[in-house]
Amino acid sequence: MSDSARQHSGLLRALMSFAGPTLLSRVLGLVREMAIAQVFGVSAATDAFWVAFKIPNFFRRLFAEGSFSLAFVPVFTEVKQTQAQAELRELISRTAGTLGGVLLLLTALGMWFAPQVAAMFAPGSVGQPEKLGLIAEMLRITFPFLFFVSLTALCGGALNSFQRFALPAATPLILNVCMIVAAWWLAPMMDIPVMALAWSILVAGVLQLLIQFPALRSLNLLVWPRWGAAHSGVRRILRLMIPTLFGSSVAQINLLLDVVIASFLFEGSQTWLAQTDRLLEFPLGLFGVALGTVILPALSRHHVDTDAKGFTAALDWGLRMAVLIALPAMLGLMLLAEPVLYTLFQYGQFTPFDVQMAALSLVGLSFGLPAFVAVKVLAPAFYARQDTATPVKAGIASMIANMVFNVVFLAALYVLWPAPPAAEGLPWLQRVGQTPGLHLALAMASALSGYLNLFLLWRALRRRGDFQPQPGWGRHLGGLLLACAVMSLVLWLGLSWWSDFANQGFRMRALQLSVLIVAGITSFVAVLGALGMRPADLRGH
Repeated sequence: MSDSARQHSGLLRALMSFAGPTLLSRVLGLVREMAIAQVFGVSAATDAFWVAFKIPNFFRRLFAEGSFSLAFVPVFTEVKQTQAQAELRELISRTAGTLGGVLLLLTALGMWFAPQVAAMFAPGSVGQPEKLGLIAEMLRITFPFLFFVSLTALCGGALNSFQRFALPAATPLILNVCMIVAAWWLAPMMDIPVMALAWSILVAGVLQLLIQFPALRSLNLLVWPRWGAAHSGVRRILRLMIPTLFGSSVAQINLLLDVVIASFLFEGSQTWLAQTDRLLEFPLGLFGVALGTVILPALSRHHVDTDAKGFTAALDWGLRMAVLIALPAMLGLMLLAEPVLYTLFQYGQFTPFDVQMAALSLVGLSFGLPAFVAVKVLAPAFYARQDTATPVKAGIASMIANMVFNVVFLAALYVLWPAPPAAEGLPWLQRVGQTPGLHLALAMASALSGYLNLFLLWRALRRRGDFQPQPGWGRHLGGLLLACAVMSLVLWLGLSWWSDFANQGFRMRALQLSVLIVAGITSFVAVLGALGMRPADLRGH
């Protein structure tokens, strides 16, 4: 076996070790959404919860999955490769102390100024004091989640650098379990049932951190946090981290801007967008985050070892896997949007109207899935080389574009979308708030800005010569497009045969949806197999 094949085989094993627990987590995430939809439905209270959750969750992805991990892992890997265990322990201790101190201050400020934060991110609720007060009350409970989960990301980054991907990948299971228990068990016992979800966020944050400690102890890396702003490694991490706050988290910044705009839209828009995001997180988290997570340490090692050939081969493998997974997933989600939503959510307080509204944003956001996944692969190529300027420029450009797209698409839908009779004659802002379906504009804008971000990163890599596509891309894309076309035809025929999901019970819905999914996957794999692709091709070229 060649060095390239061995490298790809190792990356594939790492991907599978990460994707297995992540798959279980995403399945539980869907169960979580089913429980929330069944118990709480779509209302002002659920909109308030999703705002109170998205704000600290935004900072979590900014610090934990975004800038911090992308800055910490290359520095940690370099120290691990070139220095002794004592220096590695010192780096973790100083980083944890410094990060923890900053996060404690940020968390305290978020809790103290919760009403102002709520008004900032949900300006459309300022005229609804009860809803705004509920957001602020839940923010005081959910904001400490940021502190615990960011330290959890530090632990996970260290474990990933030692090729221990399973535990960090399984950690999100705790959040989903806590929220499911809160919805089905704790909520009925509370005066304000939706508050149970806020408390579940806080409990999950504590548990997620504690579960990392035994694995760190086994590596002799469990140390007391100490302040270390003057430590050379911490200073390097901070220098890398500050600009990546934008570059690595453009999608999250865009989603948070969507929260602000959605606060002016039809009641329920926050919840429909949150459920759409959860469904998109299934393939994005399972494969996009997994690819980015396993490829960053590999790219960092190749950069430290000045192995340009290994660097470009690893990146090429990641992009091929991204396209292979994301393109059929995009088409499947777009075609099966309503059947999936009917099967998972349309019970209890969740109505057929909610299904139709959530399907709009699911279709719009799914269009951007290939871009979101590919960016998860391309961004580590810059951070592994400790280049933060390029992703920042691309990120800011796409973020500005997203805001422009939001306005353009919202204006277009406002003109084209039929307003309900009750909204006729109202001022334009009130009419926007009374017209359901306009949240589709936000999903479409996020998708399009994702492709812009992808294009800018790709162009930068190619111009600098940091990436040279390996032979075989034409055959790979040609076969993939043909397989996707056949899969789409199979799904379309199936949906023509089974079109009445709204009036079916759960068992029949689940059976029909399962048959459609299996038929789509089978046809996709069969075409690739007929064209000569084999599992061994995923390990190397």
